[in-house]
Amino acid sequence: MGITEKIKELEDEMARTQKNKATEYHVGQLRAKIAKLRAQLLEPEKKSGAKGEGFDVMKAGEARVALIGFPSVGKSTLLSKITDTASVSAEYAFTTLTAIPGVLEYEGTRIQILDLPGIIEGAAQGKGRGRQVVSVAKTADLIMIMMDATKSTQQRQLLEHELEAVGIRLNKRKPDVVLKRKNGGGIVVTKAMGLTLTKIDEKMIKSILQGYKIHNCDVMVREDITVDEFIDVVLGSRKYTPALYCYNKIDSISMEEMDKLARQPHSVVISCEQDLNMEHLKDRIWEELALNRIYTKKRGEKPDLNDPLVVREGATIEAVCHQVHRSLVEKFKYAVVYGKSSKFSGGQKVGLNHKVAPDDVVTLFTKS
Repeated sequence: MGITEKIKELEDEMARTQKNKATEYHVGQLRAKIAKLRAQLLEPEKKSGAKGEGFDVMKAGEARVALIGFPSVGKSTLLSKITDTASVSAEYAFTTLTAIPGVLEYEGTRIQILDLPGIIEGAAQGKGRGRQVVSVAKTADLIMIMMDATKSTQQRQLLEHELEAVGIRLNKRKPDVVLKRKNGGGIVVTKAMGLTLTKIDEKMIKSILQGYKIHNCDVMVREDITVDEFIDVVLGSRKYTPALYCYNKIDSISMEEMDKLARQPHSVVISCEQDLNMEHLKDRIWEELALNRIYTKKRGEKPDLNDPLVVREGATIEAVCHQVHRSLVEKFKYAVVYGKSSKFSGGQKVGLNHKVAPDDVVTLFTKS
């Protein structure tokens, strides 16, 4: 029996099992087995796939956005509208047969956008070219899921299901759980002070770990997690990626339908055909990427506002140093910061751990 058949058999067994207190441990073990098999299903492709099968596109710019959707939703047209690259487009399905990169210039920063081939149902089982699509999606800083506003909302659920099956968690953060393997002493589970686990218990945690042949491990749980979230922690290969849901062809639906779509979390509505909402889409991409522009200036000179450094939200002076040159951290003495993160209008002297704010100006000082 192949891996796909084993997964189907376990899913059928889980569907047949009545969900109650008596069966929750059995269901938890089934979920763990399914997750383990899915990981095995995906891993061999990376090692044994034929040369040239994947979409090995060099990363460029300050961030990467993967554009994913079913065939013929307008991805290629969108890429040609908001970047400097013209992607092939046509009125029939499966036009894009390889990953096509484009660069979005946004207020002095460069964001790479990859137009990936139309994902289809069953991508997690390797149907079509879905396996390669999702492998590239895992390298993205943001996944933009493009949909046809005139079609069923089920398209969103199907795409989310495919990405979930290959270990991509959309708009979620990594569970606050620490696993530390050891040579002996069994499994020891510790909870944060005052924490009550309502969706999983110590017995289930130990059962899942033993299912993965982990018999000696310290587990520190700092939040109320689910069984699936704990399985994700054990596997360790999950990618937690922000997602933006982009609904195209709004010129073909009613105002009421458009308003309903636009009000959904992490969503934006556009029309490639009519050039509607394109500038707002660029703004939303920037917001969802959570990037900050930082400017540097030499002592006694004005800052160069035409050449910003781009760092992640919450980045420190150390990250700024790495952006300028990796050797700067070793030579770092102190920095002076001007802007929102500074306590004083005339600048503040700070160390490597100081968190910068959007549009801060930084002067770096090194040891002589």
